[in-house]
Amino acid sequence: MFDFRPAGYVIGLLVVVLGCTMFLPMLMDLYDNDPHWKIWALCAFMTAVFGGTVSLACATEGQDSLNIQQTFFLTTGVWLVLPIFAAIPFWLGATQASYTDAFFEATSGLTTTGSTVFSGLSDLPRGLLLWRGLMQWFGGIGIIVVAMVFLPLLRVGGMQIFRTEGFDTFGKVLPRAAEIARTISSIYIGLTIMCAMAYRIAGQGVFDSIVHAMTTIATGGFANYDSSFSGLGIGSEYVAVVFMILACLPFVRYVQMVGGSIQPILRDTQIRTFLITAITVVILLTLWRFAFVTNSSEFALRKAAFNGLSILTGTGYASDDYMRWGSFPITLLFMVGLVGGCAGSTTCSIKIFRFQLLYASIRAQLQRIHSPNGVFMPKYEGRTVAEDVISSVMGFFMLFILSLAVLAVGLGMTGLDMITSISGAASALANIGPGLGPEIGPSGNFANVNDTAKWLLVAGMLVGRLELMAVYVLFTGAFWRG
Repeated sequence: MFDFRPAGYVIGLLVVVLGCTMFLPMLMDLYDNDPHWKIWALCAFMTAVFGGTVSLACATEGQDSLNIQQTFFLTTGVWLVLPIFAAIPFWLGATQASYTDAFFEATSGLTTTGSTVFSGLSDLPRGLLLWRGLMQWFGGIGIIVVAMVFLPLLRVGGMQIFRTEGFDTFGKVLPRAAEIARTISSIYIGLTIMCAMAYRIAGQGVFDSIVHAMTTIATGGFANYDSSFSGLGIGSEYVAVVFMILACLPFVRYVQMVGGSIQPILRDTQIRTFLITAITVVILLTLWRFAFVTNSSEFALRKAAFNGLSILTGTGYASDDYMRWGSFPITLLFMVGLVGGCAGSTTCSIKIFRFQLLYASIRAQLQRIHSPNGVFMPKYEGRTVAEDVISSVMGFFMLFILSLAVLAVGLGMTGLDMITSISGAASALANIGPGLGPEIGPSGNFANVNDTAKWLLVAGMLVGRLELMAVYVLFTGAFWRG
């Protein structure tokens, strides 16, 4: 019989941590003399007590060892349970949101998607704005640990190719995850502090600098204003560009660099391909805007770099309504949103390395057709790629396309138009944030989307954040019999 207790123990502990984190926005509201701090006190108490109760109930001997089924269950369970409690402050607090809207916002935050249902953000208590930033910040560091520890172990979507260069964790998942979390935490915090300082120098206030730094490094995209980064100044846009790129690089390379080895980050073909992709997107958008929208080269470059990289990295900030740029930029931004950044970073979507492996596989196949008697194998960074890795990547691509189609059809059945349905499905699965069109585009939000569609989008966010297969495997009979 499947033993839930080891996974339940960890999930309970993380719920306790979430409850303790709620004291930070409570202190923020206390500092502002906002009575909303009482809501935070209640939410923190409820969350911590529930998490502690679950953890104690699931406590057993030998919790440092998980089998493969328990590891899958834990990976999905964390991202399913935490939003339930993270949503409570929105539900009971100043937003007066329905629980559907509150859960949508919390899921969007913890998965670093960045889609929002709230308007009038600048009028909300600062505790709630801080909470939105904290959710994304913790979600960002959480997904790095998942990408470096769990997904390579679980052989999800080709991630097993990174086991040898990252951390071999099979058999001792929890202690190794804690060790890796400690290793990357200092780097993650350091990048956040540098980003906050840069925003402050660029002219943002202390509070905005801190919250926006957290959502930038997490590539989450929650901003403190309905207009996102529009109106925050030229310097803020350039700062965001730099740190969005830094957040999209594999954190294992930062670990190696801090350890004194800079060669891995220079030799990483995934990083080079990502940077080439980013530069190409910025050049294309800049040329288009300069030719058809504005005669200012600096303005064209800045808007193209900020909004283009925001979509490519899945951050989801906006400093301009790119729906007015023309059909080519809209099409390009939709496509690059499905690319994403590097594996092992806070970014989302399909990710660069899978496109590299797909290209290597297609190239090898074309060589076999041209020279039937030759032996051609796909290679990645000079190493032959195992057949199971290629199969896993191909399966991921097919599952992503199928999931996108099913989710888009489902959204259409709720009454949404075609553009909103397709772009909303892509936004959720790729954890991008804004979609296309007047309703969920860069100048809108998801407030007017019907509740059924919101729950479908929530499911898409969770599935996309955990690389699809880690969730879908839970719905197979073989998993529970294993």
